[in-house]
Parts: sequence; C-alpha cells; structure tokens
Amino acid sequence: GVPAENMLVGCGADELIDLLMRCVLEPGDCIVDTPPTFTMYAFDADVNGAVTVPVPRLEGFRIDVEGVRRAVEENDAKMVFVTSPNNPDGSTVTDAELEALLDLPCLVILDEAYIEFATDEESRSSWVLERENMVVLRTFSKSAGLAGLRVGYGVFPTSMVTYLWRAKQPYNVSAAAEVAACTALENVGYMNEIRDKLVAEREVLMRALRDISFLEPYQSKSNFILCQVSEGWEAQAVKEKLANEFGVMVRHYNKPLLKGYIRISVGTPKQTEVLMKALKAIDSGC
Repeated sequence: GVPAENMLVGCGADELIDLLMRCVLEPGDCIVDTPPTFTMYAFDADVNGAVTVPVPRLEGFRIDVEGVRRAVEENDAKMVFVTSPNNPDGSTVTDAELEALLDLPCLVILDEAYIEFATDEESRSSWVLERENMVVLRTFSKSAGLAGLRVGYGVFPTSMVTYLWRAKQPYNVSAAAEVAACTALENVGYMNEIRDKLVAEREVLMRALRDISFLEPYQSKSNFILCQVSEGWEAQAVKEKLANEFGVMVRHYNKPLLKGYIRISVGTPKQTEVLMKALKAIDSGC
C-alpha cells in the first residue's frame, strides 16, 4: 500500500536511475555500487559526470556494509545503489543490512527488479514512506515479461517526487507500454501462477546442477542461477561448448569479478531437461 503520489512511472527503471542522478548529482559527485551487480548504475554515473566508487561484495555475494560505510564517508558519496535480489547471483539484502545502509548520510536506492521471484520476501516499498533518504525501483521487465516495452516505476519520498516530476521527459512511456502494463496489473493472478511455476522449476534446476562436478551453483531468489565453474574447466569454454555442440545458451561475463562464472536462466521443465543432458554429457567427457 503505497500512495500514488509517491510513485513515478518511467521508460524502464533505467530512465528513473538517470533521472535521479540528473536531479541529485553535480559533476564530480560520487556514487557507491556493490559489484558484481547491475551495470547501469556506473554507466549512468559516467553519463552524468559522476564518479563510481565500487565496493566489491563479500564471499557469497553478501553486501560489505562496513565497506560501503567507509566509501560513503571517505568520498562524501551522494547515492548508494543496492540490488535485491542481486543480478547476477540472486542474493538478497537483509533488513539489518538495509537499515545500516539507510543510517548513512546519503540517498539509498534499492532496486527490486527481481523481487517477485523472491516469494518468501516482501518488497520494501513501504519503507520509503518513513525514510526520507530511500528510493525503491520496480519494473515490468522481469516477472511481467515486458522488457521490450520499457515500463518501470519508482517509489520516492514525498519531498523528492515533486522535483522529479518537473525534470522527467513528458510522454516518456509509450501508449503500447501503458496498455501492456495496465493489462499485466489486471492479470496479477495469472502472472503469479507463471511465477510460481518458474520458482518451482528453479529448485528442480538447483538440485540438478549440484550433481555436475565442475559447477558450484549459488542459491538464488531470482529467475536465474549463477554457477562457479571449476574442476579444470574455463567458464568461457563451457559457454561455447554448450552453444556450439548442444544449442544451449548460457550467460558468461568477461569481467574480473565474474570471469569464472556462468549464469543460467530458469526455463520450462523441457528446457531444464535439455540443459542437464548437455551438462551431463560434458561432465562425462562425451
């Protein structure tokens, strides 16, 4: 239950990230992000002449709260970005961690793009009504499947939303996107049914991946599973072998923090079957 006057719709949450930076930051100001994570925070900071101070995540992709605190204080950072569930590992931030971040003297942006898949957790959107330094971003791109139409929204403190309205582009959401988003909201039951099937299949896939000797899957609360590649295999080689020999596509990130990982999207039971057949063939040396 968040009042409409605290919400602002954008052409995807990406537009709202850029809008926030244009309204809050001056050239040379700092933001803090927690890699590996969604790369648009650093991208938009560059576009707006800001400096990104990265605070890498701890083992298990946990937020380094103390590291973020030091980064904010030492750099007089104006914004901290946290994604929960995080992309690409699917981990979530705890209430205690988020409360500690909100005690910092800066704006905390919580990106909940994948929150629908964390079925045992609730959105923190309502927290914004009691926190003047908090923003929550949501999107129709993931659970609603409207990524190509670009519809997102944010929940903002009352003191901030008026200024954002003044700065946002008029007619930023297309008529087609508006119709699609409204239709999704009218069919929440159907979306939840599909979501529940995906979450159930995620657990099936997780159990199956644990049987592959060269993969170490991370528990995820999103619609994908991140796997560390080991046992003499290179992650890039696994990706290419799956694609070239079995027609199965997985994600590999050619970045230092993720070079040894692949990310696997959760699909249908049939897709899981095809994937696991390919992985077992690689595992057996076939």
